[in-house]
Amino acid sequence: MEVNPPKQDHLLALKVMRLTKPTLFTNIPVTCEEKDLPGDLFNQLMRDDPSTVNGAEILMLGEMLTLPQNFGNIFLGETFSSYISVHNDSNQVVKDILVKADLQTSSQRLNLSASNAAVAELKPDCCIDDVIHHEVKEIGTHILVCAVSYTTQGGEKMYFRKFFKFQVLKPLDVKTKFYNAETDEVFLEAQIQNITTSPMFMEKVSLEPSIMYSVTELNSVNQAGECVSTFGSRAYLQPMDTRQYLYCLKPKKEFAEKAGIIKGVTVIGKLDIVWKTNLGERGRLQTSQLQRMAPGYGDVRLSLEAIPDTVNLEEPFHITCKITNCSERTMDLVLEMYNTNSIHWCGISGRQLGKLHPSSSLCLALTLLSSVQGLQSVSGLRLTDTFLKRTYEYDDIAQVCVVSSAIKVES
Repeated sequence: MEVNPPKQDHLLALKVMRLTKPTLFTNIPVTCEEKDLPGDLFNQLMRDDPSTVNGAEILMLGEMLTLPQNFGNIFLGETFSSYISVHNDSNQVVKDILVKADLQTSSQRLNLSASNAAVAELKPDCCIDDVIHHEVKEIGTHILVCAVSYTTQGGEKMYFRKFFKFQVLKPLDVKTKFYNAETDEVFLEAQIQNITTSPMFMEKVSLEPSIMYSVTELNSVNQAGECVSTFGSRAYLQPMDTRQYLYCLKPKKEFAEKAGIIKGVTVIGKLDIVWKTNLGERGRLQTSQLQRMAPGYGDVRLSLEAIPDTVNLEEPFHITCKITNCSERTMDLVLEMYNTNSIHWCGISGRQLGKLHPSSSLCLALTLLSSVQGLQSVSGLRLTDTFLKRTYEYDDIAQVCVVSSAIKVES
């Protein structure tokens, strides 16, 4: 009968401990009324307890700190810190000690050792200490692999390793929505929810735009000449609470023409979120590049550059239109205008606009009048490309408020 040899004992011992901030000590206060049998005994005991807060003994939260009792939760974006100690438990000198720490994730293996050089010798009851840090950038299962190799006095090479498994959780739920304005501006709404079990101090939530855009944050209001956050003076986000951040992106001047006609997916930028938890633990998340589907303008885009909000009944008013060739070919355009029941165009229909090259634009000043009061829709423009004999129709371009000319608004 074959017997497996006993497991060999190593001369070195490996200890690994996660480094985290302590927490405030909590106790359960026991009180009673003075007319009860204990009288003031319980209150006196709490006042004598060094862990309670003077003057607020009945609060559960004390003024002392408690060291971590377990591994705790690790969230994406936080820094994982660990203390590694190798101790010589034997009575002999150990030589050529090499300690290596690797972090294994689902996609990669990272070397976290501060030094890859071997220690020449380690005397009895002495130890080798190392502290590793790593900013966690992946969720899911992580395995800390600590390997130790050394040489005994007899020249025998020894090797062992230990595995420490932990989970990285998701701290925030980020949702984004895009709104395309009539102009080339894009509005981004970011909904950020705290899905941890403790409150967060939101230190920074900013949008880093792509090279084509400039961004304006719309998360503050002007009060008495001072910018005040729309969330008030308290920047804490309680567990399961959600905040909505709004940003306006506008194409830079050098990209203004191209940004308006880009087809397919357009890169907007990425969110940068920084927070603090408990006793100041810092976390940071940066989203991947946010992308939105650019609105389809077809071959020809018609946009309004200027239009009055209010016009007088049966009095001419002026608008300015901008026509952009979004195709990859040159167009020869003809402008036609059709009256509606309320809006009448003033001018010659069937006017030749000439050739318009790809990505080029031209502005037109047009005159209209309305025969009906109320909120009226501007419709009835037609553009025809004489090369392909294709007509592009534009209705409900904008709305104007038509009032009686007899009504005068006094200032």
